[in-house]
Amino acid sequence: MASTPQHEFRTTELDPDLLSTPFRVQTNWHVITGAPSCGKTTLIEQLASQGFQTVPETARLYIESEMAQGQKVHPIHVDAAALQRTIKDMQLRVEGGLRVNDVLFLDGAVPGSLAYYRVFGLNPNEILMDCFHHRYASVFVLDPLPFQPDDERVEEIAAVQGYLDKWYSRDYKALGYDVVRVPVLSIQERLAFVLERLSEQGLI
Repeated sequence: MASTPQHEFRTTELDPDLLSTPFRVQTNWHVITGAPSCGKTTLIEQLASQGFQTVPETARLYIESEMAQGQKVHPIHVDAAALQRTIKDMQLRVEGGLRVNDVLFLDGAVPGSLAYYRVFGLNPNEILMDCFHHRYASVFVLDPLPFQPDDERVEEIAAVQGYLDKWYSRDYKALGYDVVRVPVLSIQERLAFVLERLSEQGLI
């Protein structure tokens, strides 16, 4: 029987020498990110309903594609390290196909892989240089929503959620972004919060 992936929760910091790398291209893209059960996909859908161009989460698309081909969820996640490398490479290809001058919202971005690399015992500096292909116009990290786990793994889920929430903010800040935290609000209030912030900065 396939085993579930073991979380290692590494605390490897990003290499300060590599962090001085200049970004290749400035974009008009806005990143919406956050730990599982933070409501980011719902917010992305609301932005799309307002007429904004959006890009769905790569990890979700990959797993749905694998399942559509007959893969089971468990086998997909057995080699967690390989999965994270695949998702990072897919995200790079997705972003490489976008027009940098378009105003759009990304459901997650390349730097999000840094935290997931640590979760599964990988060194985030292995992929740090990939984070400098594009500089995003803004980064929003959503505060986690209360979740209702449907199995006995409540402590594990909570640990992963808290870990990712912490490292998403730390990594984007280390990369030089002014991270905006989005508090727990109704979806309409979150939408207004994001749009008001961007409007105040003349970004939309």
